[in-house]
This record gives sequence, C-alpha cells and structure tokens, in this order.
Amino acid sequence: MDSVICGIILSVVILITTKHVHSQYVFKTEYFDAKLDHFTFLSNTTFKLRYLVNDSYWSPDTNAPIFFYTGNEDDITVFAQNTGFMWEIAPEFNALIVFAEHRFYGESLPFGNKSYDQGNIGYLSSSQALMDFVDLISELKHNHYRQYPVVLFGGSYGGMLAAWLRMEYPAAVTGAIASSAPIWQFTGMTPCNAFNRVLTSAFTRVSHKCSHNIRKSWKAINDITKTDYGKSWLSTTWKLCEPLKTSQNVTDLKNYLIDVYGNLAMVNYPYPTGFLAPLPGHPVRAVCKHLLKEDLEGKKLLNALFGAVSVYFNYTGDAQCLDYQPSLIDDLWGYQACTEMVMPMCSDGKHDMFEPSKWNFNDYAKECYEQYGVLPQPFHAKNLYGGKHISTASNIIFSNGQLDPWSSGGVLHNVSATAQAVFMADAAHHLDLRASNPADPESVVEARKYYRTVIQQWISQ
Repeated sequence: MDSVICGIILSVVILITTKHVHSQYVFKTEYFDAKLDHFTFLSNTTFKLRYLVNDSYWSPDTNAPIFFYTGNEDDITVFAQNTGFMWEIAPEFNALIVFAEHRFYGESLPFGNKSYDQGNIGYLSSSQALMDFVDLISELKHNHYRQYPVVLFGGSYGGMLAAWLRMEYPAAVTGAIASSAPIWQFTGMTPCNAFNRVLTSAFTRVSHKCSHNIRKSWKAINDITKTDYGKSWLSTTWKLCEPLKTSQNVTDLKNYLIDVYGNLAMVNYPYPTGFLAPLPGHPVRAVCKHLLKEDLEGKKLLNALFGAVSVYFNYTGDAQCLDYQPSLIDDLWGYQACTEMVMPMCSDGKHDMFEPSKWNFNDYAKECYEQYGVLPQPFHAKNLYGGKHISTASNIIFSNGQLDPWSSGGVLHNVSATAQAVFMADAAHHLDLRASNPADPESVVEARKYYRTVIQQWISQ
C-alpha cells in the first residue's frame, strides 16, 4: 500500500540510512552490526546486515507487532516488492514492517567483494542467518524497551527460515507464516522424484502434448549437438549469448532449461508478474501454446521450443540473446546446496518430462568438492531442525500451493494443535504472500483471511 515514512526512527547502529521508493512500497534502508560468527568466541568481527523498515503504520506505545520477513537467497528488495500481503495487513495491525536480508546476498556481504572466496564463504549457512535475525529482532525490541510480539513471514527458503526460527528460538518470535517452505525436501524424507512429478503436472494440466514435447526435446538437443554444425545451428537459431562449443556448454544449456521449467511452475501465477522474470499471467499456459502440435520432431521441435522458452527469457522483447550461464545467485545457492541444503532430485523420463537421471550422492559430492571445495552433509538440516519429528512446534502456518513443485517437500498436514498446514488449490509458489489480485483463486483469498485471524490470536497471547 502507498505510504509515507514518518513517526519513529529506530535508533539501531547504522552505517547509512536511506529512503527508497520501489513501485508501490516505501521503506528505509538501514544496517545492523551482525556478528560474523555466532557460534564461537574466537572473534568479535561484525559486518553490516541490511534491512528495510517501514514504521508509518506502527504504534510503538501499544502492543503493536513487528512483521518480520526472513530474507532468503536474493537481494532483499526483491522480496519487499513481492510480499504484498505483509504491506496490506500492516495498517490493520499497526505493525512495524521489517525485511531482513540474508547474509552473503544483496548488500549484506561480510567480506565485501571477497565474500565468495573459499576461506570466507564458510560463514554462509542457515544457522548463522537465523542468529542474525534473532539478534536483529532483539535489537529492535531493545531500542524501545518493550517485548513487542514478532510475527515472521517467509516464502520458499525464507519460509523454511521462518519456520525454523520459530521452532529453534520460540522466545524470540510469536509465530510464523511459512509459505511454500519445503522443510522436508531432504534425504530420507521425500522421494527424489517427487519434485519433478509435481513440476511436470503443471505442464500436463495444460496439455499432455506440452509435457510430451518437452520430454522429446532432450533427445533432439542431444542429437543436434553431436556435430559442430548442429551446435552452430542451435546457437544461431536460439540466439545464444555464448555459442555451443563444448559438451559443458550443452550441459549448461540443458540445466538452464531444467531451471526455466521449474521457475515457470513456481511462478505460474494467474496475472502478469516480474518476480523471477517479466512474465504473462498463467505463464505455463503461454509456454505450452508453442508445444501443442503432435508432429514436432528434430529442428521443427527445437524451433517450437525456442518460441516456448522465449516466453520466459524474452517476454518483453528486450533481450538481445539467451544467456544460459549460471548467475552469481545460482552459485551462492549452489554452495548452500553443497553444504547443508542437500535436496535429492531425480527423474525417470516416464512419470516426468525430463531425461532419466538417478540420484547419486557420491557423484553429487564429487561435483560439490570440485566446484566449491566442500563435501555435502545430507543429514545436517534434518539433525539440526528435527526433520519430520516436529510435534512440539507451535504457532506456525505451513502453506503450500497445488501447482507448486516445492509442495512435494512441504508440510501438508497439521503437525500439532497450532502448527498447521494450509493447502491451496490452483496456487503456485507462495502466491498467498503476494499482494491481493482480482485473479487470485478462492483458495488463496480464504487462506489470507485465515492468516489474519490466526495472527490476531498469536498477538493476543
């Protein structure tokens, strides 16, 4: 909602305070001195953790809550602009809005441009990030000498952090809305093929022909890239920024496509958005329009597939070429996936639309060591946060959408009297945390009403 910053200015230790207006949301940017290492006493080193704040609705002299977003794997301003539900309900609760950035992402770089060096990146972990948030919450409360109720919000990995923070540090926060949080997408808790099955179903819902043609396309890519001529043809036809010259280029391109299909299923929202990329409403439907013919083979199939993929990478028409190389954020999340966020993925090419690919932990560990110099710990998250043994959890809403592939690793049933599951038909990845829209499915509209009621109950406690 439109607003003007006014009223209380928080007196936390800050390096710079600036005011930003991004689309319809207004916030101040502040910086908190976070400990580099919360779990040893070997150093007092701190770094500047960025957070965004809006206090224009807040009534600090009352028991008004702090609405706190647990930032995940991107620049925090992205989440501030795509979590409209927090902004919409803040006025009725007189809430302070805070979006806290995750260490090593955005501007919260503990070692500046050397943060990604092998000797430094080891401080990137979920447990360190949770303590950053706990300390920031403590600071926010301390500066006003009151124990304000804190309600957490988070989507995807941010939702995992919100749930874990409430479970691990219940004295710090009152409750958590954990949207599309796959806290069970780990070794031994969810079958490795579950994600790709749900992902494929989003395309099959549009048409079996769509998912069938994507399934066929892998062989077409493999066949045409066997020769230099074929690599050149595909590079030109698909307007690739980096021409295909090596087998690694081909592997990178196929991995890019896998990510694109996953992203399309995640942001399969019923209206146009610009969250992961500028996209039309119902983007999976828009992609599948290019893949509905039954006679697509070889170059004809690859031409059609380029039209489909163009919906994702060039919906605006502004892209000069298709950049299929991994981004820095991909590399950072890759590091987390190679340490503690080990989420087994596999496919069989029959019940999903991908090439057959078995989960082989030893191969995965070897790739991780070659790329990052680390060995993955497949049971670390399970041991740290309880896995499926979380019946003592309280005041958490685990919400998931039927269209979201990450729902495969989400909590789909109540785990205690107040740690509840909400399942939304026709909803994609954390749609419930986005701003309300006339195109929202009824399931999401009703879920948001329920959240309001539950948040009021938490605060009243």
